[in-house]
Amino acid sequence: MEKMKTALSHCEICPRGCGINRTAGKAGWCHAPLLPKVALVSGHLWEEPPISGTKGSGTIFFSHCNLGCVFCQNHTISQEGFGQEVSILRLAEIFLEQQERGFHNINLVSAVQFIPQVAKALESARAQGLRIPVVYNSNGYESLTGLRMLDGLVDIYLPDFKYWNNDLGVSYSHAPHYRETAAAAILEMRRQVPQDVFDAEGLLQKGLLLRH
Repeated sequence: MEKMKTALSHCEICPRGCGINRTAGKAGWCHAPLLPKVALVSGHLWEEPPISGTKGSGTIFFSHCNLGCVFCQNHTISQEGFGQEVSILRLAEIFLEQQERGFHNINLVSAVQFIPQVAKALESARAQGLRIPVVYNSNGYESLTGLRMLDGLVDIYLPDFKYWNNDLGVSYSHAPHYRETAAAAILEMRRQVPQDVFDAEGLLQKGLLLRH
């Protein structure tokens, strides 16, 4: 818990490195609050096939975002902050409830702005019996500082690589240096999960699945 508070008291968990004190109620570029904020808990049957399989992926959509994509299909969630704040204990319960619903995995959608809180909730859920794979569904604009907080807690990384041209990254997602940032992040993800492991049904259990 102390490690989490330290990270959030001078927030640099994403590449923007705002450095604001979220424990004092301040918000940075992403406008995310201190407590994790959840917009939607659902089952997703139309994720990439090795993720969704036949029973679906247990998605948890987090509010806010560290990008500002002009084409975002979840604008109400990412930019307008639709959602409800929950405690870390409640977030751990949600993970376990998704497992009880029979989904193939837990799918954390756009969680970068809540990495320290998510890490703590995953530790709690694992201690209470979370067994299915954890998917980290990312826009690719991640910092090494943030990703290393997830080392050993995430089984499958599902990042985007949105732009090779950095000017387009700025124009369409307000993301300076997107190419270099995402490339370094993806290499860190690969370091954490160096092997792609599939079960007998072709479902990904560990590894990296890159979208571009």
